[in-house]
Amino acid sequence: MTAGPKIAVIGRGLIGSAAARYLAADGHNVTLIGPTEPVEKRTHQGVFGSHYDEGRITRKNATDRFWAEASIASIARYKEIEASSGSAVFSPVGALMAGADDGAFLKDARQVASELSVLHQDLSQELLAEVIPDLTLPNGWSALWEPQDSGHISPRRLVAAQTKLATVAGAMLWDVAVIGLKETASGVRVQTTEGRHDFDQVLVAAGGMSDHVLGRPPSYRVCGRTVALFELSEAEAERLSHLPSLVMGTPEGHYLLPPIRYPDGKTYMKLGGDPDDILLTSPQDIGDWFRTGGRIEVRDDQTARFRVLFPGVEFKSVSMDAC
Repeated sequence: MTAGPKIAVIGRGLIGSAAARYLAADGHNVTLIGPTEPVEKRTHQGVFGSHYDEGRITRKNATDRFWAEASIASIARYKEIEASSGSAVFSPVGALMAGADDGAFLKDARQVASELSVLHQDLSQELLAEVIPDLTLPNGWSALWEPQDSGHISPRRLVAAQTKLATVAGAMLWDVAVIGLKETASGVRVQTTEGRHDFDQVLVAAGGMSDHVLGRPPSYRVCGRTVALFELSEAEAERLSHLPSLVMGTPEGHYLLPPIRYPDGKTYMKLGGDPDDILLTSPQDIGDWFRTGGRIEVRDDQTARFRVLFPGVEFKSVSMDAC
C-alpha cells in the first residue's frame, strides 16, 4: 500500500473518480468511496447520481468563458483517457449552439468563440438547412456549428474508465455510501453504511449530495429535471447518425442528444429542458424524484417540441427519465 496520509474521496461520479485517479497517480494513499449504480431506480432506496446515463453534450464553446475554458481542458483529456483505459467514452459528432439571430444566447456564444479562438462555422438558417436538412429551427434562428472535437460523452463509461485507472494507480475502492463525517484530533472519521473509518484528509465530491455528506445547511441549488427519450429503429438511427449534439437558446434551456445506443440495446435521441425548477433539498427529496421517473407533462411538451424540430423523423416510442 502507498505510504503517506490516508485520503478518502467521497463520491464515485465524474469528479470523484477523476480526483481519485490523479491523486493515486501522484502517489497518494487514496480510497474512493461510493455506491455503484442501482439496478432498478424506481425501487432503489439508496444514493442516486446523475451520471447514470449514456449521453452528455460536450463542446468547446459556451455563453460563459469559464465553462468554455473548462470544456476545452476536459476535451483535451479524452483521447488519453480512452487510450489508457481501453474504453471509448467520447463521440466526436460535432455540436450546434442555436438561437435567435438577435438574441443574447448567440451574441454571448459568438463573443466567447472569438475570445478563445474556438473553431466553428456561423450558419444562417438557410445554410443550416443544407448542412442538416432533418433539423428545422424556428424562424429567425441561426447556429454556431463546431464540427470537430465536440459531440457527446458517455458519463457512465467515463466514470468506469476513471475508476479503473484509479485502481490501477493503487487506489482502494469501497462500494458503500457515506452517511456522515466527523473531524477528529487526528483527521476525519467517515461513517459509512458498513462502519466507521479514520482518514487524514477527505475530499467530498458527491455532487448534489455534498451538503448532506458534510452535514451543513443547503448551499447548492439542486433541481429535478425530466428528459424525453425517443426510440429509433435501426434504419432511422443509421440515417440520422450524422446529427450533432444541439444546445438551444430557449428560456427552458433545451438541449438534444443525437442517436445513442443505451444498455437496453435500443437507440434513442434525448431531449431535455424544463419549464420550471423542482427544488430538491434533502436526500429523501432527491431519492423520491429519481424514483418518479420524471414528469409526464414535461415529457409531452418535449415530444411536441421534438416533432417541430424534426418533422421528418420517425420514432417508435417515447419514454422519460428523471435527472
